Amino acid sequence: MTACRKKAGLSQALLAQQLEVGQSYVSKIERGEAYVDVLLFVDWCQACGVRPGVALDRVLATLPSPTGRPVKPKN
Repeated sequence: MTACRKKAGLSQALLAQQLEVGQSYVSKIERGEAYVDVLLFVDWCQACGVRPGVALDRVLATLPSPTGRPVKPKN
């Protein structure tokens, strides 16, 4: 999610303002210290100009599967 925000050229503060949350909450999400609900995720993606499904595939690709290998997005 950090990469998505940075690619869009948004600071944490500007994204937080667009999402109507605190900058510290954006920071906690990006550090993995807080979960993001699906509606905030959609708003985050829209603010960054990315389709939520595409962003979710990217996030899932970074997570290990139960077998320990990265999960590859389905085409």
